[in-house]
Amino acid sequence: MAGAGVIDEYLAGLDRRLRGPAPVKRDLLAEAQDSLVDAAEAHAAGGLDVEQAQRRAVAEFGPVHRVARDYQGLLALAHGVRTLWTVALVLPLAHVLWELNRTFWIGAWPGFGPSGPPPDWYLVIARANDSTGWVVAGAALGALPVGRLLARRGTGTVTLARLAGAVAAAAVGVNVLATVAITVATAHLDVGRLPMSPPVVAATAVSLLIMGRLAVLARRCLVFAPV
Repeated sequence: MAGAGVIDEYLAGLDRRLRGPAPVKRDLLAEAQDSLVDAAEAHAAGGLDVEQAQRRAVAEFGPVHRVARDYQGLLALAHGVRTLWTVALVLPLAHVLWELNRTFWIGAWPGFGPSGPPPDWYLVIARANDSTGWVVAGAALGALPVGRLLARRGTGTVTLARLAGAVAAAAVGVNVLATVAITVATAHLDVGRLPMSPPVVAATAVSLLIMGRLAVLARRCLVFAPV
Protein backbone atom coordinates (compact mmCIF):
# COMPACT_ATOMS: atom_id res chain seq x y z
CA MET A 1 0.00 0.00 0.00
CA ALA A 2 1.34 3.42 -0.95
CA GLY A 3 2.70 5.30 2.03
CA ALA A 4 2.27 2.33 4.37
CA GLY A 5 5.93 2.60 5.40
CA VAL A 6 6.07 6.31 6.26
CA ILE A 7 5.54 5.73 9.98
CA ASP A 8 7.85 2.70 9.96
CA GLU A 9 10.61 4.75 8.32
CA TYR A 10 10.16 7.51 10.87
CA LEU A 11 10.34 5.05 13.76
CA ALA A 12 13.40 3.36 12.27
CA GLY A 13 15.16 6.73 12.05
CA LEU A 14 14.20 7.48 15.63
CA ASP A 15 15.44 4.07 16.76
CA ARG A 16 18.84 4.62 15.17
CA ARG A 17 19.34 7.86 17.07
CA LEU A 18 18.51 6.52 20.54
CA ARG A 19 20.92 4.90 23.01
CA GLY A 20 20.10 3.66 26.45
CA PRO A 21 18.28 0.95 28.42
CA ALA A 22 16.57 -1.36 25.94
CA PRO A 23 13.27 -1.75 27.85
CA VAL A 24 12.83 2.01 28.18
CA LYS A 25 13.74 2.50 24.54
CA ARG A 26 11.16 -0.07 23.45
CA ASP A 27 8.49 1.62 25.54
CA LEU A 28 9.27 5.04 24.06
CA LEU A 29 9.19 3.71 20.50
CA ALA A 30 5.92 1.87 21.18
CA GLU A 31 4.42 5.06 22.60
CA ALA A 32 5.53 7.01 19.53
CA GLN A 33 4.12 4.35 17.21
CA ASP A 34 0.74 4.36 18.96
CA SER A 35 0.53 8.15 18.75
CA LEU A 36 1.47 8.19 15.08
CA VAL A 37 -0.93 5.41 14.13
CA ASP A 38 -3.81 7.06 16.01
CA ALA A 39 -3.10 10.40 14.33
CA ALA A 40 -2.81 8.79 10.88
CA GLU A 41 -6.11 6.94 11.33
CA ALA A 42 -7.82 10.17 12.35
CA HIS A 43 -6.51 11.97 9.25
CA ALA A 44 -7.53 9.03 7.05
CA ALA A 45 -11.03 9.18 8.51
CA GLY A 46 -11.08 12.86 7.55
CA GLY A 47 -10.58 12.04 3.89
CA LEU A 48 -6.82 11.81 3.33
CA ASP A 49 -5.34 8.76 1.65
CA VAL A 50 -2.99 6.50 3.61
CA GLU A 51 0.25 8.14 2.53
CA GLN A 52 -1.01 11.67 3.09
CA ALA A 53 -2.48 10.68 6.48
CA GLN A 54 0.79 9.17 7.67
CA ARG A 55 2.87 12.06 6.39
CA ARG A 56 0.57 14.50 8.17
CA ALA A 57 0.84 12.48 11.38
CA VAL A 58 4.63 12.41 11.14
CA ALA A 59 4.81 16.13 10.44
CA GLU A 60 2.64 16.90 13.46
CA PHE A 61 4.67 14.60 15.70
CA GLY A 62 7.81 16.61 15.01
CA PRO A 63 11.18 16.34 13.25
CA VAL A 64 12.94 13.11 14.13
CA HIS A 65 16.05 14.90 15.43
CA ARG A 66 14.02 16.99 17.89
CA VAL A 67 11.95 14.05 19.12
CA ALA A 68 15.11 11.96 19.42
CA ARG A 69 16.70 14.62 21.62
CA ASP A 70 13.71 14.62 23.97
CA TYR A 71 13.57 10.83 24.10
CA GLN A 72 17.33 10.56 24.58
CA GLY A 73 17.06 12.72 27.66
CA LEU A 74 14.53 10.30 29.11
CA LEU A 75 16.76 7.34 28.25
CA ALA A 76 19.78 8.99 29.86
CA LEU A 77 17.79 9.73 33.00
CA ALA A 78 16.52 6.14 33.21
CA HIS A 79 20.09 4.89 32.88
CA GLY A 80 21.23 7.37 35.55
CA VAL A 81 18.62 6.19 38.03
CA ARG A 82 19.53 2.57 37.39
CA THR A 83 23.22 3.38 37.85
CA LEU A 84 22.61 5.09 41.20
CA TRP A 85 20.63 2.10 42.45
CA THR A 86 23.42 -0.21 41.28
CA VAL A 87 26.06 1.83 43.10
CA ALA A 88 23.94 1.93 46.26
CA LEU A 89 23.43 -1.83 46.31
CA VAL A 90 26.56 -3.31 44.78
CA LEU A 91 29.39 -1.42 46.49
CA PRO A 92 28.33 -2.28 50.08
CA LEU A 93 27.61 -5.86 49.00
CA ALA A 94 31.06 -6.20 47.45
CA HIS A 95 32.65 -4.85 50.63
CA VAL A 96 30.69 -7.25 52.86
CA LEU A 97 31.53 -10.25 50.67
CA TRP A 98 35.22 -9.32 50.66
CA GLU A 99 35.27 -9.03 54.44
CA LEU A 100 33.49 -12.36 54.87
CA ASN A 101 35.97 -13.96 52.48
CA ARG A 102 38.91 -12.43 54.32
CA THR A 103 37.53 -13.50 57.72
CA PHE A 104 37.06 -17.09 56.56
CA TRP A 105 40.45 -17.52 54.90
CA ILE A 106 42.67 -15.25 56.99
CA GLY A 107 40.84 -14.49 60.22
CA ALA A 108 41.75 -11.52 62.39
CA TRP A 109 44.51 -9.34 61.01
CA PRO A 110 47.80 -10.19 62.75
CA GLY A 111 49.69 -7.51 64.62
CA PHE A 112 52.46 -5.48 63.08
CA GLY A 113 55.16 -7.42 64.91
CA PRO A 114 57.84 -5.76 67.03
CA SER A 115 56.91 -2.31 65.73
CA GLY A 116 53.81 -2.43 67.92
CA PRO A 117 50.34 -1.15 67.04
CA PRO A 118 49.84 0.71 63.76
CA PRO A 119 50.21 4.49 63.84
CA ASP A 120 47.16 6.71 64.14
CA TRP A 121 47.30 7.81 60.50
CA TYR A 122 47.03 4.19 59.38
CA LEU A 123 44.00 3.61 61.57
CA VAL A 124 42.34 6.68 60.05
CA ILE A 125 42.89 5.31 56.54
CA ALA A 126 41.72 1.82 57.55
CA ARG A 127 38.52 3.13 59.14
CA ALA A 128 37.86 5.38 56.17
CA ASN A 129 38.29 2.42 53.83
CA ASP A 130 35.88 0.32 55.91
CA SER A 131 33.19 3.01 55.81
CA THR A 132 33.63 4.22 52.23
CA GLY A 133 31.27 1.69 50.66
CA TRP A 134 28.48 2.65 53.03
CA VAL A 135 29.07 6.38 52.65
CA VAL A 136 28.98 6.32 48.85
CA ALA A 137 25.94 4.05 48.92
CA GLY A 138 24.19 6.61 51.11
CA ALA A 139 25.19 9.38 48.72
CA ALA A 140 23.78 7.45 45.76
CA LEU A 141 20.53 6.76 47.59
CA GLY A 142 20.29 10.38 48.69
CA ALA A 143 20.72 11.55 45.11
CA LEU A 144 17.51 9.77 44.08
CA PRO A 145 15.01 11.86 46.13
CA VAL A 146 17.03 14.98 45.39
CA GLY A 147 16.65 14.21 41.69
CA ARG A 148 12.90 13.78 42.06
CA LEU A 149 12.68 17.12 43.87
CA LEU A 150 14.67 18.84 41.12
CA ALA A 151 12.43 17.23 38.49
CA ARG A 152 9.33 18.64 40.21
CA ARG A 153 10.95 22.07 40.12
CA GLY A 154 11.43 21.85 36.38
CA THR A 155 15.00 20.62 35.98
CA GLY A 156 15.40 18.97 32.58
CA THR A 157 16.02 15.28 32.08
CA VAL A 158 19.41 15.91 30.47
CA THR A 159 20.64 17.88 33.48
CA LEU A 160 19.32 15.25 35.87
CA ALA A 161 21.04 12.48 33.90
CA ARG A 162 24.34 14.33 34.03
CA LEU A 163 23.97 14.92 37.77
CA ALA A 164 23.29 11.20 38.27
CA GLY A 165 26.40 10.37 36.26
CA ALA A 166 28.49 12.83 38.27
CA VAL A 167 27.31 11.36 41.59
CA ALA A 168 27.94 7.80 40.40
CA ALA A 169 31.39 8.69 39.04
CA ALA A 170 32.31 10.44 42.29
CA ALA A 171 31.13 7.45 44.32
CA VAL A 172 33.24 5.03 42.30
CA GLY A 173 36.22 7.39 42.38
CA VAL A 174 36.09 7.74 46.16
CA ASN A 175 35.85 3.98 46.56
CA VAL A 176 38.84 3.40 44.29
CA LEU A 177 40.83 6.10 46.12
CA ALA A 178 40.10 4.44 49.47
CA THR A 179 41.22 1.06 48.14
CA VAL A 180 44.45 2.49 46.75
CA ALA A 181 45.11 4.42 49.96
CA ILE A 182 44.81 1.38 52.25
CA THR A 183 46.92 -0.71 49.87
CA VAL A 184 49.73 1.85 49.75
CA ALA A 185 49.57 2.46 53.50
CA THR A 186 49.74 -1.26 54.25
CA ALA A 187 52.68 -1.75 51.87
CA HIS A 188 54.46 1.16 53.57
CA LEU A 189 54.15 -0.43 57.01
CA ASP A 190 54.45 -4.11 56.13
CA VAL A 191 54.63 -5.16 52.50
CA GLY A 192 54.44 -8.78 53.60
CA ARG A 193 50.75 -8.31 54.36
CA LEU A 194 49.83 -7.73 50.74
CA PRO A 195 50.23 -11.33 49.47
CA MET A 196 47.04 -13.05 50.64
CA SER A 197 45.42 -16.42 50.08
CA PRO A 198 44.23 -17.07 46.50
CA PRO A 199 40.52 -16.84 47.44
CA VAL A 200 41.03 -13.39 48.98
CA VAL A 201 43.05 -12.27 45.98
CA ALA A 202 40.23 -13.50 43.76
CA ALA A 203 37.69 -11.59 45.86
CA THR A 204 39.83 -8.47 45.52
CA ALA A 205 39.96 -8.90 41.75
CA VAL A 206 36.17 -9.29 41.62
CA SER A 207 35.75 -6.10 43.66
CA LEU A 208 38.01 -4.22 41.23
CA LEU A 209 36.03 -5.57 38.28
CA ILE A 210 32.81 -4.38 39.92
CA MET A 211 34.24 -0.91 40.40
CA GLY A 212 35.37 -0.88 36.79
CA ARG A 213 31.89 -1.84 35.60
CA LEU A 214 30.32 0.86 37.77
CA ALA A 215 32.74 3.39 36.29
CA VAL A 216 31.56 2.40 32.79
CA LEU A 217 27.91 2.82 33.83
CA ALA A 218 28.67 6.24 35.31
CA ARG A 219 30.40 7.33 32.11
CA ARG A 220 27.40 6.22 30.03
CA CYS A 221 25.19 8.57 32.02
CA LEU A 222 27.17 11.42 30.46
CA VAL A 223 27.52 9.79 27.04
CA PHE A 224 23.79 9.09 26.75
CA ALA A 225 22.82 12.64 27.73
CA PRO A 226 22.33 14.65 24.50
CA VAL A 227 24.44 17.75 24.03
